[in-house]
This record gives sequence, C-alpha cells and structure tokens, in this order.
Amino acid sequence: MSTTKHLIAPSVLAADFAKLYDDVQMVNRSEADWFHIDIMDGVFVPNISFGFPVMQAIAKHAKKPLDVHLMIVDPDRYLKTCKDSGAAVITVHYEACTHLHRTLAAIRELGCKAGVALNPHTPVNLLKDVLQDLDLVCLMSVNPGFGGQKFIEQTYSKIKELRTLAAGVNDRLLIEIDGGVGAGNAAALLEAGADVLVAGSSVFAAADPEEAVRQLKNVQAGLQNA
Repeated sequence: MSTTKHLIAPSVLAADFAKLYDDVQMVNRSEADWFHIDIMDGVFVPNISFGFPVMQAIAKHAKKPLDVHLMIVDPDRYLKTCKDSGAAVITVHYEACTHLHRTLAAIRELGCKAGVALNPHTPVNLLKDVLQDLDLVCLMSVNPGFGGQKFIEQTYSKIKELRTLAAGVNDRLLIEIDGGVGAGNAAALLEAGADVLVAGSSVFAAADPEEAVRQLKNVQAGLQNA
C-alpha cells in the first residue's frame, strides 16, 4: 500500500457540459488534486467525448494539473497537441499502442508524466517490460467509453498484482483507478494499493460535489468512509 496521501481526480466527462466553467471552478475550490480529462474518438471506445478545443478551454481556467486519458487509436499523432493543450499527465492505452516504449519516451520528451491504461480484460503482467518507464498505470475498473458503469470487482486483485510487480522496479509508480469509484469502495481500493482515484458520477452527480470530493480525499485505507 502506498504511504503517500492519495490523489483525487474528478472526471470531467461526468460534468454538466452546459455549465462547464462552473464545474471547473468547483474542482478548483475543492480538495481535488487533478482534473481527469477523457479524450475519446468513437473508434477505440464506442463513444465520443470532447476534443482538444474543450480541453484548452478547461486548461485556461483550471488551477490544478490536467490528467489526460487518451481513449483513441494512434495516440502518437496527438501527443504534442495534448501537451500544448495543457496536459501534465498523458495516459495512453496499452491496447492502442503498437510501439508502447517509443510512445512513453515521446510523452516524457514533451515534459509530461507518462501513463498507460489497461482495459479490464488486459493482464497487468504485460507491463513488466515498461514498468521502469512509467509514472502511472490507470486500471480501468469499468469497460471504457461511458460514465456511470458498475465497478468490476476483479480490479482489487489487479491492483495488488501490479503493486507486487512494481516493487523494487518502480516504487514511485502511481496506480490510478478509473470507473465506478465512490465512497462505497474508495477505502478498499486504497487498502489494495491504489494511489489515484478517478471519480465521475460520485462527484458531479452528488448534492454537494465539493463535499463528495472532501470525503473521498479524507478516506483512510481499510476504513469505511465517514
């Protein structure tokens, strides 16, 4: 289990796009650490979210780093655009990268943190040869493409396996969980070894989103949320 304080990254995909500025300001005010930005192309995942112009608009007002998750085919084409649009972290999908090592090197050359996302069916041991090149691994705990899905329980064992795999190889690796994260499972995810919790509907659909972030930020591993 990580000894550092975990990070909360509200997923803007779950925000109200008609009042996006207000939701960005809410995240700025909250105890959240990052903005999680999903870029989808309708090809790699069966949905289209928003592109770089909207991301640039968010970056203009965001006071916290942008954690950008590229759910797209051929992400290499867009790495520089992603950086220029405000990304601090760029995460690509293992399943979309033919030359993953080269892609990760390109991300780092841009000055961004390099992340890899794994779909629920992709084993974590496939990352063993690039673990030392990673800043972050995003484990999808739902099938990617749409918000509000049910959490996949197998995620807990994947977190533990990845933490064991990284031990002594990359002890600074951040493990991020994306999909179905909320007050009901945050403590168990941290106990398993997660570092970053991506929260969408559980924040933006809450009666008090800032309070929802505060509760997630102050969860203790292995304890139920207060």
